[in-house]
Amino acid sequence: MSNLDMIFEGAKKASFELSTAKTEKKNEILSAVAFEIRQDMKKILDANDRDIKTARENGMSVSMIDRLSLSESKIEAIVNAIGKVIALPDPVGKAEITTRPNGLEIRKVSVPLGIVGIIYESRPNVTVDAACLCIKSGNVCVLKGGKEAINSNLAFCESIQNALEKCGFSRYCVNVIPDTSRESAKALMTANGKIDVLIPRGGKGLIKSVVENATVPVIETGAGNCHVYVDESADLDMANEIAFNARAQRPSVCNSAENLLVHERVAEKFLPMMQKKMNEKNVELRGCEKTLKILPDIMAATEEDFYTEYNDYILSVKVVKDVFEAVEHINEHSTKHSEAIITENKENAEYFTSKIDSAAVYVNASTRFTDGEEFGLGAEIGISTQKMHARGPMGLEALTTTKYVVLGNGQVRQ
Repeated sequence: MSNLDMIFEGAKKASFELSTAKTEKKNEILSAVAFEIRQDMKKILDANDRDIKTARENGMSVSMIDRLSLSESKIEAIVNAIGKVIALPDPVGKAEITTRPNGLEIRKVSVPLGIVGIIYESRPNVTVDAACLCIKSGNVCVLKGGKEAINSNLAFCESIQNALEKCGFSRYCVNVIPDTSRESAKALMTANGKIDVLIPRGGKGLIKSVVENATVPVIETGAGNCHVYVDESADLDMANEIAFNARAQRPSVCNSAENLLVHERVAEKFLPMMQKKMNEKNVELRGCEKTLKILPDIMAATEEDFYTEYNDYILSVKVVKDVFEAVEHINEHSTKHSEAIITENKENAEYFTSKIDSAAVYVNASTRFTDGEEFGLGAEIGISTQKMHARGPMGLEALTTTKYVVLGNGQVRQ
């Protein structure tokens, strides 16, 4: 029996156990997970150092190494996030009750999805976030991280599994697939009858591959080709700070902005301001023809640039005629993740928020807030960019489904 077959078999048995666990017991597990991770911090950091060394040898970009890197403060933040999940209400067991004229009592009850598969890239914190959200929602998880973070992911998983065993639960409640090959990814995508849903979390290529090749149900989460549009009525100082934050605070994450659109009436004033600010982080600008007339020293943008999620210190810039052209451009090029308008015009704000077809739409705020913790969900399993089941940051509620429990006293259908 292969490692993956053992994981599937163990996960199935563990699912029956975890799905009916009481809230107090699940919170006990999560507290134990937090304790074990703190106890194992040196071991986890040593594993992460091995991943970073390999990443540097393979020429990984600075921004992606930042995404991969752990530190004592980052691990402490991960542990603190577990406490927030503990404090959240248990999503399992909520019931809507109706009584039919024939006396049948129909209960619509929230229940775990079952066994959740997650494929993700080089962010080891996802291992803990996903595991803890799944535990709290009564789901077993089968995790496949990228090869770049395999040592970090396995170290976190060992701590979590030790916590599970100490609380009397199977280690198979949380699983990290040790095989980083494409074959193991394909096996997870086609694990019909072994997992209940698959969630890809990463770049456009990963998500496209899963959506096109999976035979199991998929919840599509977001590659983040996000936009900031600076309207003609915008407070330009505010717009400059927001654009800088959205692009340069942490460029490797999916809610950072890849594209900046600027109204033609403020472009001559705003673009030099923006360039000066972006230079603080050495952000490479790529502009349309109108942008190049104002900033002649930057690179020309291609049409492909406006579709690209760089995950790096690169920003595409386009001058547009008005909010209508901005909305049309965004809906054409966006991955439907997060978009922002900076404006003092209420009508333009309303037009933007009503016409943009993305999971999160902002007025006068950075796209960087599209995040489960920032939205009060504790942590997130991903940012869903689809429209079925869940959309936007996916917290505990999104990891449940419903079943109907119907109580009668002898009714038969006529």
